[in-house]
Amino acid sequence: MHHGTASVASGRAGALSLGALVRAMRPKQWAKNGMVFLALLFSVNQYWSPADMPHALTLVLRCAITFALFSVLASAEYLLNDLRDAPQDRLHPKKRFRPIASGQVTPLQAVVLASVLATVGLLGSYLLSPSLLLITGGYGLLMIGYSLGLKQLVIVDVFIIAIGFVARAAGGAVAIGVPISPWLYMVTILGALFLALEKRRHELTLLQGEAAGHRRNFEEYTPQLVDQMISVVASSTVIAYSLYTFTAEGLPKNHAMMLTVPVVLYGIFRYLYLVHVRDEGGSPEDVLYSDVPLILCILLWVALSAWVLLAYRGA
Repeated sequence: MHHGTASVASGRAGALSLGALVRAMRPKQWAKNGMVFLALLFSVNQYWSPADMPHALTLVLRCAITFALFSVLASAEYLLNDLRDAPQDRLHPKKRFRPIASGQVTPLQAVVLASVLATVGLLGSYLLSPSLLLITGGYGLLMIGYSLGLKQLVIVDVFIIAIGFVARAAGGAVAIGVPISPWLYMVTILGALFLALEKRRHELTLLQGEAAGHRRNFEEYTPQLVDQMISVVASSTVIAYSLYTFTAEGLPKNHAMMLTVPVVLYGIFRYLYLVHVRDEGGSPEDVLYSDVPLILCILLWVALSAWVLLAYRGA
C-alpha cells in the first residue's frame, strides 16, 4: 500500500513538473509567430493554382516549420527572461504565478530546457535555409539583449519588441523565398508598437504606482505619455496600411485591396476598447484567444485579403 501511494505521488509530481515546464514555455504566446505566414498570404496570387498545388503545399509546410522554429526560440527566451526576472515577478499580482517565480520550475530545469530549445531552433533554421539562420540568430541575440538589460531603456524596450515582430515576418518571407513589400515591414513594426504600448499602459494601470518596483524603466512612463504614443502609432498604422493597399507592388492595380482597410480599422478600434474600457491587454495573446469579435475580424481580414489577391490576379 505504501509503495502504491508513493508511486501515485511520484506520478503526480512528474505530471506537475512537465505541466509547469510547458507553461513556462508560454505556448499561448506562440500566436505571435503567426506573423511568419504574412509573406505566404500576400504571395498567394503567385502560386495558388491547381497546377502549382504541390509547390503551394511545400511553401505552406516551410512556413509551418518556420513558425515552429520561432516558437521554440521564443520559448527559450521566455525561460531565460523569467529566470532573470523571478524576484520582481514574485511582487507582481499576476506574474507571481509563473512557474519559475512560483518555484514549480527550478533554475536548472529552465536553463537546460532553454538550451535545448535554442539549439533546436538555430539548427533547424540552418537546415531549412542558411539565410533564415541569420534572421533567427539575430532575433535570438536581440531577445537575449532585451532580457539582459535593454528592456530597462525607456521607449527602446517597445521598439525591440516591435523589431521582433518584423523579424518573424522577414523569416517567413525568407523561408519561402519571396520578396516582401517595405510597406508591410512598416505596417508590422507600427502594429507591434501599438500592441507593446497598450501592454505598457495596462501594466502601469494594474501596478498603480508600484510599477517602478517591478521594472526600473516603468517610472519613466506615465499613462498620459503612453496614451499620446498610442494615438500617434494607431493613426500611423492605419495610414501606413492604407498607403500599402494601393502603392505596394504585387497587389491588384485596381486597388481592390483597399476593401480590407475598414477591417483593419475595426480591429484597432476593438483592441482600444478592450484595453481602455474592459481593462484587458496585459497579455495580447489572451485577448486574441478570448475575444470573439477580434477573432472574427482577423479571420475576415485573412479571407478578404486572400480573395482580393486571387479574384483580381493580374487586374
